[in-house]
Amino acid sequence: MHIAGIIIFGILAIITFCATVLPMFPSKEWYIRVFDYPRLQTFFIAVAAMGWYLLFYFKKGNAGYIYAAVFLGVIVIQAIKALPYTPLSKKQVLQVDANADKKAEIKFVISNVLQTNTNYHKVLDMVNKHNPDIFITTESDSIWQKELLALEDSFPHRVMVPQSNTYGVHLYSKLPLEGATVRYLIEADIPSIKTSIVLRSGERITLFIVHPRPPVPTEAGDSRERDAEIIMVAREARKQKGGVIVAGDFNDVAWSETTELFQEVSGFLDPRRGRGFYNTFHAKYPIFRWPLDHLFHSSHFKLVQLQRLEKVGSDHFPMMITLNYIPEEKSDQPKAKADSDTEEKADKTIKKGLRDKDASDK
Repeated sequence: MHIAGIIIFGILAIITFCATVLPMFPSKEWYIRVFDYPRLQTFFIAVAAMGWYLLFYFKKGNAGYIYAAVFLGVIVIQAIKALPYTPLSKKQVLQVDANADKKAEIKFVISNVLQTNTNYHKVLDMVNKHNPDIFITTESDSIWQKELLALEDSFPHRVMVPQSNTYGVHLYSKLPLEGATVRYLIEADIPSIKTSIVLRSGERITLFIVHPRPPVPTEAGDSRERDAEIIMVAREARKQKGGVIVAGDFNDVAWSETTELFQEVSGFLDPRRGRGFYNTFHAKYPIFRWPLDHLFHSSHFKLVQLQRLEKVGSDHFPMMITLNYIPEEKSDQPKAKADSDTEEKADKTIKKGLRDKDASDK
């Protein structure tokens, strides 16, 4: 039993140390970037392992103090990463006042439906129940498009890009769309959408929808293309006039270096900060969950409601976010401005992704 305990303790120690140190390396390889995801899991494993160590194995002396310090370092680093997404931190997006103009509200539901999921009725029921103004699907192919035909009467404005490679995307809108375009920014089979939306107040905002390829062995050997697309959209989005929203399945967590760079470059806000993790993946395995589906927005908006919705048979939970467009109060939520270091990082990130794209095209 004592030997088994030492082995288990050693495994936990190695896991927590590697999961904390490896993401600090600038490498874009998938076996490095995969450790960006389980921050919260690593924190709790490290807390449990340190408690175990102190109770059963700790001995006074240099070695004992070093082991304890390493565990404490892991816990502190992971806690710092997690803290902004807990109620203990300051809210990045302010709650809207009760007397705000309802005509300036816009409700989003974002759902990675999982292409192989056949629970079409669950998705339809979810949409009918929550009644969003904008419904965004990712991983939606031609079969999903056919099964969601019932939505077309309620959502007269649509952009539909069915694909069988799990990167199809559909935009259903009750509000008028203007200048909607489908783009393939980095990879020829990975679409994104850009469009203007006319609010009930008559004002126009801009929406970007993204779903880049994740850095996992079955999809991509590294994160270069994903990172480049995210940062390209950040740069384009910050140049838009008026309110701007970027939404979709980023295949990246909010606390990763890339998503943090996205916020620095764009100056956009994350309604999760100060409220909770709202983990959307994996819906079937509670222990292995982190936030992959995001909505970031310019300081023109304030939050009405943020909610993770019920399961729909996918490996992702849908997210519902209601915002109110209040441009005259944007100074209440001042946006960060990218400095020269941030711009240099952005340049390098985009160039690496485009270089890999050019190499793969040859």
